[in-house]
Amino acid sequence: MMLIGCDYHPSWQQICWLDTESGETGEKKLEHASGEAKKFYRGLPGPALIGMESTGNCQWFVEMAATLGHHVWIGDVAKIRAAEVRQQKHDRRDAALILKLLLEGRFPRIWTPSGEEKDLRQLLIHRYKLVRIRAQVKTELQHLDDAAGSGADSAGVQFGWASTVRLGSLRAAVSVSVPVLWHGGLHRFGGRDRRAGPAVR
Repeated sequence: MMLIGCDYHPSWQQICWLDTESGETGEKKLEHASGEAKKFYRGLPGPALIGMESTGNCQWFVEMAATLGHHVWIGDVAKIRAAEVRQQKHDRRDAALILKLLLEGRFPRIWTPSGEEKDLRQLLIHRYKLVRIRAQVKTELQHLDDAAGSGADSAGVQFGWASTVRLGSLRAAVSVSVPVLWHGGLHRFGGRDRRAGPAVR
């Protein structure tokens, strides 16, 4: 299996690798924009274990590596730095350090959500927003209902039978909109409403 220590930067990465079967080792700088990184990982003979520090703007790389069949471990930055005696940051040395931690089984891996879990979290956030919108609209409709019941709103505008019917129709539409959108979205996750439902009230 190939072990790869990766010192990741937004536009490029410095890697240091070791093939545990052949003993072959090497290091290389890979550019992102030119497609050099993707070409390198696509050309590997088998699945690789890639270790890297937790950093922003790397989601595309993690997804790309997973698509190619590789495994990416995200490590705790502070613990990785603490394993280096010399505090001055150096790209090639940092990549070699990550490889060493992987090889020795000391890589400080942190938990990261899977792609499916991220999608589910976005669905929960979307549901929460829909619930808030529904509550706001229903409150406004209640005010209009109250005004229609008295025959006039606070500004003195008269409401007739047709207006009351329209308000009732709007209230019904608002009541069903969030459940329909929510359960429709859950179809992508196999109807996992038991798991996700209690998260948002």
